[in-house]
Amino acid sequence: MNKVIIVFLTLVTFSVSAQNKSTYTYAIKGKDTLKLDVYTPKNIKTSDTLPVLLWMHGGGFAVGSRDFIDDERLTKYVAEEQNYIGVSISYRLLRKWKTSGFGCDCTKDEKLETFKEAVMDYMDAAKYIVNHAKELQIDTTKIIAGGSSAGAEGVLNAVFLREYFIDNTEDYTNVKFAGVFSCAGAVVDASYVTKENAVPSVLYHGVKDQLVPFDNAPHHYCEPTKAGYLFLDGSNVIAKKLEKFETSYYFNIVKEAMHEISAIPFDDLDKVFNFFKQTVFNNEIVQTKIIKTRKE
Repeated sequence: MNKVIIVFLTLVTFSVSAQNKSTYTYAIKGKDTLKLDVYTPKNIKTSDTLPVLLWMHGGGFAVGSRDFIDDERLTKYVAEEQNYIGVSISYRLLRKWKTSGFGCDCTKDEKLETFKEAVMDYMDAAKYIVNHAKELQIDTTKIIAGGSSAGAEGVLNAVFLREYFIDNTEDYTNVKFAGVFSCAGAVVDASYVTKENAVPSVLYHGVKDQLVPFDNAPHHYCEPTKAGYLFLDGSNVIAKKLEKFETSYYFNIVKEAMHEISAIPFDDLDKVFNFFKQTVFNNEIVQTKIIKTRKE
């Protein structure tokens, strides 16, 4: 009798929790089966099509997962509190188990290849949700690309440097991004940010970030003699481009802060998604720069 009760309760718990989360395979690449978790609001109607946050976790292209506690918390938050579809993706961790890591001993060519493959994975995930928009109930005109640290680098390069990294861009014609949410990200070359591809952007960055440069500087601040000497354009460069193009941005600058600003800013999320409501949904032009100093 006791056994029956335990099994019944387990099944009920699983059923309730499974109502809001579904997992799909969006690509198989070599030994990597790439999946994405989709979080849907409880009160969604069958006729609804909702905006989506397509999220890419951080971890130096070596660690992390789509269901890491903070990444899962974020995608659940957008479904529960913002009436979005929250999507968190896996991607190939190409620097995992590599003795050179992703720092100054990792060659420039290896870094560029890692960025390229991350862009490809992100674009394939985006293509998947666009192709399955009807069953996922996604509004494909309102895809917010988001990521933290390595994920932010992947996302920013996917949004702004599609032509730089992708040869077969025609395969992704239907993938369009309406906005960007980046926590400590950078691009390989900000000259690819144009008036045509500029979108409302939320940018968080520490001025003294020692890994992903705040401005134009070498990745990980590697010395010119190191194999991994590669200049990147950080959030400050991107924000200046957006300002020039009169494109909306919400730029959160933290003085004296380092790479810890790559953490998801949970206390600010209402402000972040209010910005997207103003700019993506209501087509307002909003340019906001917040300057703080890290608390000791």
